[in-house]
Amino acid sequence: MNFLAHIYLSGENEDIQFGNYIGDFVKGKNYKKYNDDIIKGILLHREIDSYTDSHPVVRNSIKRMRPAYGKYAGAAVDILYDHFLAKYWTDYSSAKLEDFVTNFHHTVSERLGKLPDKARRFTSPFIKNKRLICYADLNCFKDVLQKMAIYTSMPDKVKDAMQIINKNYNLFYEEFETFFPEIISFTRKKLSNQSMPQCNPER
Repeated sequence: MNFLAHIYLSGENEDIQFGNYIGDFVKGKNYKKYNDDIIKGILLHREIDSYTDSHPVVRNSIKRMRPAYGKYAGAAVDILYDHFLAKYWTDYSSAKLEDFVTNFHHTVSERLGKLPDKARRFTSPFIKNKRLICYADLNCFKDVLQKMAIYTSMPDKVKDAMQIINKNYNLFYEEFETFFPEIISFTRKKLSNQSMPQCNPER
């Protein structure tokens, strides 16, 4: 799952949303310096990643993307699933996507001092470019992949990836449509359990 899905799956608690947003930037036991709800969001992020990575439907999507991205195919699928969530947002939320994103930007802006260093450098352009909204457009999806090829170790295989996606778009969507209700159910159970297990606390 990528940013939009992680935030959506956090429920309405703003600290949990924030913790889930910064989850990839908080390693090992560094989460312990935050308040209880931010910790819950960080650990929920890890639970979501673990559940997603082991899900057979997601693995099918990753396998199909692997000729383009190899070991990075999972990251590309995460972003593609955010595309589907943004495009079909009204299937999952009664709130407008624009309102949801505006509220989340406000949540982050109120907690800038709590952002890890790497997250702070990432967040300003992330908010400025309204990345969570533009995911709905496949051109934005391409742009994200291209930027990741510049700023991360992910290879520049956008052309190959788009050929795979255009050929199999409906199949990828069917897999997302099967998987996403299941992870919604999974995270709701985790959020309702106030003593949520600390998944991979050393990660």
